[in-house]
Amino acid sequence: MTTTLPLDKQPATRPAPHALARDPSPARNPTGASGPRRLLDRLPPTDLGVLRLYLFTRLGLWLVAYCTAWLSPAGSDTRAPASWLSRWEQWDWVHYQHIAQYGYFGPFPGIDPASDNRVAFFPGFPLLLRAVHTLITDWAVAGLLISLVSGAVAVVALGRIAGLDRPDSALAGRRATSFLLLSPAAVFLAAGYTESLFLAFALPAWLAAKNRDWPVAGVLAALATTTRISGLFLAAAIAVECVLARDGHRGRGLWRSLPWCAVPAVPAAAYTAYLRVNTGDWMAWKHAEERGWYRDFHTPAEAFDNTWRNAFDHLQSPGYAWEFQLELAAMAAGVLLLSFLLLRRRWPEAVYIGLSLWALGTSYWYQSVPRATLLWWPLWTGLAHWSLRRTWVKEAYVGVVTPLMVVLAVTFTSGRWTG
Repeated sequence: MTTTLPLDKQPATRPAPHALARDPSPARNPTGASGPRRLLDRLPPTDLGVLRLYLFTRLGLWLVAYCTAWLSPAGSDTRAPASWLSRWEQWDWVHYQHIAQYGYFGPFPGIDPASDNRVAFFPGFPLLLRAVHTLITDWAVAGLLISLVSGAVAVVALGRIAGLDRPDSALAGRRATSFLLLSPAAVFLAAGYTESLFLAFALPAWLAAKNRDWPVAGVLAALATTTRISGLFLAAAIAVECVLARDGHRGRGLWRSLPWCAVPAVPAAAYTAYLRVNTGDWMAWKHAEERGWYRDFHTPAEAFDNTWRNAFDHLQSPGYAWEFQLELAAMAAGVLLLSFLLLRRRWPEAVYIGLSLWALGTSYWYQSVPRATLLWWPLWTGLAHWSLRRTWVKEAYVGVVTPLMVVLAVTFTSGRWTG
């Protein structure tokens, strides 16, 4: 959660599900392979290409962190570089680690209970972090490992979504993952944050929905909801996809499928009840958001005006003002994306993006919108398909947009993200 505070339509006859879930290229499976190599050899070449790109971009971001450790020394001793791991222990990560280590209501040093807003963070990532920590004792390494593995799952799923029902599926998949991994806020996919874990559940859930596997879609979307409230937006999109599905399921079949779309509400309801028991407040999560990040309700016009003034009216230091400019640019991209989806009558995806924009655009000011773009898979698949029709799109993206990824990676890993 980026914050300006210091701490922050498918055809009537569809292919078999496996034809959509897997690349049509034959998988390599040499005899004698074992362990991780056997797993890799079972993947289609397209997936391996996506994973190779993913690995190279991870190495690039790790290199950025190494450089900023030397360019932004820690403490008063400017002759010694900061530790590499410390470059990733920034802002929201502190909250996730503290929740995993002490729970939501256990005291921990350095935090005033009156200003403690831990309950604003959903429990999925901290719970997994605590589990991984039993094997890997360093908290930062455990968090980075979670994001590394879940990010690999996410990019493979994104590549398959981008290639659905396309003769150029392999190229479309690689292009979509390239745009995501080189996007301005891509550093948050590498850090110990929730974006990679959310996508590792959400994108396979959407893939399952496109395959009409509603139980799998519902369960995976529920797991996504344990990490972020956006899982409920995904559930709404899956429900619309279920209602609009043109595969002959109507009547009893539809009513058997729809309940699975409600499963993602279970984790959110359980977390709400847990907070009610411990705080006496049914809206404890929302109130923590309001206290810590000014997420009380304002009209879209008010939110835009407040963001614009803080971006351009010299109300903030240049660093903070620049962040507000990023928020405005990301919101503009979201509005354009939503308009495109509505024009193309892509109703399920439009529901997902529309709900996301409403949640982000009705606070006191825009906040965390650049990070949220990572979760907008229709943006990355749409750009990929567009770039396959217009070659200049890829060139413009690489030349104009991708350099922002380096800038934002430097600002995050150097400790200057919040101004």
